[in-house]
Amino acid sequence: MANSSMTDPVTVLTGMYAAEAEYLAAGGPGEASFDLLAPYFAPDVVLHQADALPYGGTWRGHAGITRFFLAMSRVWEAFDMVEQEFLATGETAVVLTQVRARARATGRELAFPVLQTLTVRNGRITEIRPFYWDTQAIADACAGL
Repeated sequence: MANSSMTDPVTVLTGMYAAEAEYLAAGGPGEASFDLLAPYFAPDVVLHQADALPYGGTWRGHAGITRFFLAMSRVWEAFDMVEQEFLATGETAVVLTQVRARARATGRELAFPVLQTLTVRNGRITEIRPFYWDTQAIADACAGL
């Protein structure tokens, strides 16, 4: 491997979250180009969201990730990642994110942790599995969709 820092999971994830912030600042889903994020995701990336969430299900490929961001934007008026911790070993990374969010349908505000396991291969994210502390609280806050 010529430059291992380019494929280090923490480097990839740090870059992806910075690109995500840029994507959202540029208008996000439906406005900004997914090209900002595409280099960080493998073409066959798989995102597994808990079925109980308003945006639950399995999202595949760049088109699936794009549709996921659209689904998230319909649910959340604000979704701020206020603090993140990264741990990586080999191809596996774990990210603990403290979130502050406001539901679009109800205006309710929540603060909650999300723990994600991610697989990074050859410098790209191939799989994401987020774990929410309380999916029922999120579903309740978003009720009315």
